[in-house]
Amino acid sequence: MFHVSGRIGHIPKEHLNRLLAFGRPVTFEPGARLFDEGRPARTFWLVEGGSVCLDVHVPGGHPATVETLGAGELVGWSWLFPPYRWHLGGRAVGTVRALEFDAGAVRAECERDPDFGRAITLACAQVIAGRLQASRLRLLDLYGPHATAAGGPAEG
Repeated sequence: MFHVSGRIGHIPKEHLNRLLAFGRPVTFEPGARLFDEGRPARTFWLVEGGSVCLDVHVPGGHPATVETLGAGELVGWSWLFPPYRWHLGGRAVGTVRALEFDAGAVRAECERDPDFGRAITLACAQVIAGRLQASRLRLLDLYGPHATAAGGPAEG
């Protein structure tokens, strides 16, 4: 059975098994783009092995890494909320094995069965909240009052 970690792993077993039934195994080669910021979010993934780098477009430069996700983690939540467009980009770091999900099919099942829909929506909301908190902590590390010239603005 596929191992799911983090907040997605807290979905009740019957709903998790139902979600996993929608998945199909895929492999991404190192450096492959899974999705790009601003494009339609038609799929999402649960990582089985490898890592996916989430990045943000930087005009005139290379994408900046926001977070790296690994085995058992959800890649993508933009598929669940209108307008169903990616807020970030995603790139395979090394070879990535994952389960890929058709977002439209999962959304349709969420609408058909409100209990399933609630479980999926809650799990995704918890993932988003956890990532927001992690981002806040990284910002504090960079710009907080204890930051140094090497790690961010000096206290002053």
